[in-house]
Amino acid sequence: ALGRYLPILEWGLHYKSEDLVGDVTAGIIVASVLVPQSMAYAQLAGLPPQSGLYASILPLLIYPWFGTSRFLAVGPEAVGSLLVAAGLTSLSSPDSPNYLALAAVLALGVGIVEIILGLLRLGFVTNFLSHAVTAGFINAAALVIGFSQVKHILGVQIAGGEHFFPLLGELARALPQLNPAAVALGVGSGVIILGFQTWLAPWLRRRGLSPVAVVPIAKSAPLLAIAIGTLLTWRWRLNDTAGIKVVGDIPAGLPTFQWPNLSLVSWQEVLPVVLTIAFVGFTEAFAVAQALGSRRRQSVDANQELIALGAANLGAAFTGAYPVTGGVSRSALNFTAGANTSLALMITGTLMALTVMFLTPLFYFLPQACLAAMIMVAVSHFLDWPGFYKLWRYNKADAIAFLATFITVLVVGVVAGILTGAAVSIVLYLWRTSRPHIAIVGRIAGTEHFRNVQRHPVLTCPHVLSVRVDESLYFANMRALEDFLLTAVTQNPEVKHLVLICSGINFIDGSALETLERLMAQLQSMGVQLNLAEVKGPVMDGLEKIGFVEHLGREHIFLSTHAAMEAMGCSDP
Repeated sequence: ALGRYLPILEWGLHYKSEDLVGDVTAGIIVASVLVPQSMAYAQLAGLPPQSGLYASILPLLIYPWFGTSRFLAVGPEAVGSLLVAAGLTSLSSPDSPNYLALAAVLALGVGIVEIILGLLRLGFVTNFLSHAVTAGFINAAALVIGFSQVKHILGVQIAGGEHFFPLLGELARALPQLNPAAVALGVGSGVIILGFQTWLAPWLRRRGLSPVAVVPIAKSAPLLAIAIGTLLTWRWRLNDTAGIKVVGDIPAGLPTFQWPNLSLVSWQEVLPVVLTIAFVGFTEAFAVAQALGSRRRQSVDANQELIALGAANLGAAFTGAYPVTGGVSRSALNFTAGANTSLALMITGTLMALTVMFLTPLFYFLPQACLAAMIMVAVSHFLDWPGFYKLWRYNKADAIAFLATFITVLVVGVVAGILTGAAVSIVLYLWRTSRPHIAIVGRIAGTEHFRNVQRHPVLTCPHVLSVRVDESLYFANMRALEDFLLTAVTQNPEVKHLVLICSGINFIDGSALETLERLMAQLQSMGVQLNLAEVKGPVMDGLEKIGFVEHLGREHIFLSTHAAMEAMGCSDP
């Protein structure tokens, strides 16, 4: 029972020695990627590099105690960092001394929200962020993130950056002041990273190297690019001679434990930002945890994952960091590099702690342009326009939700974009379900199967009208069903029986039930008997509880459409 709340006991007490090599290897490889990545994402959030490093220590040591995924790599992420930047700039100026302290407040809020949702077993609430909304947000966020880093590639100083179109204008005005040395470092870093991914990795695969070896080599490209940029800047002092902006001093040593300063902002101001970060962060983390877990046939508990991510964010809050979540690319790297348990993540966290204790002086000459190039290449993989075209061909409503989210993120901002997308999804869902698919059906000759008369050659009985509704019944769609049935009966005066096929009905609400009772009375006044077929168990239980079955008569409820038609003398000739 204790293992349900502390999953570390399940794998920790039964740890196999043969898993150690894979866990250690994965822990080291992920740490080598996370060191530059954490500083880059902190830069994206408008925070000093140590914030990213701190966010990669205690959260990584806490998550394995509570998390059910053995492969999820927790830490700072691109989309989460963008949300933090958007949230912080709405609360404080980036130049304010409170800016960094507010990041810890956000982490505290996200941690509390996620833990409460997990304890109340409300993990399902994130389902209100549909795939279309999430995809629209991520595509727009990738553009905002990418263009927000162009200023570092160009080596220019511009105001703002969280709104897309004003950002484009600022970048255009700053072009005459670009720094050629910064452009060379940034573009060179991007070429190295892309070269490893698009040329070296496929070449190594063609040479017969296994994916276990190829993936870590390809993922080491950012580390190589940053090492080259740092060495060049140090050797020729490009920060002094060419105006290259560098990371600068990073405090050595582990972060101190401190309670976030809650007096800086009211909860009314911070709550919308906190909820957005929590929902988006959990949605991303749970999706990748499920995907990787399924490859090893390991289940992932959504509510326990909320608790684990919440605890990790509390760890970030108390060490002066900012909100964290499970990252897609690092988790995939962790899995491919051979991780077997969450010990790999704890090893990564330990190595990050050693890094901030002993290696921070090495990052002084790290050019910001190199970090920007790393971010831009990383988020370029988030752009998925073929996915939008597929949505448009398959479901226009989902495509509209995608576009609404995408455009609002670019025009207004990231938080407004997600809220707009969720609202549009709900409105479109209500619109779609208020117009349910209703079909008059007939029997396919020689079978017990009934299909839509407009799609198949079927046999029908003149005195029986069989209708299938493919939607649960609730207040918004009963008028459409009622109008359809009464019109069909009116147009077919020889009809004496109406069979309502309920195979597609999972739920009937109170308003729909009242309409159904009124419809039964209207049909009786027209000399037509209402019959039900293929009623699902939970729906039948509800109808029995309120006396509808007794009112209708059990003899008018049938297990199958075939049984109903035979009872009314409509057997296949």
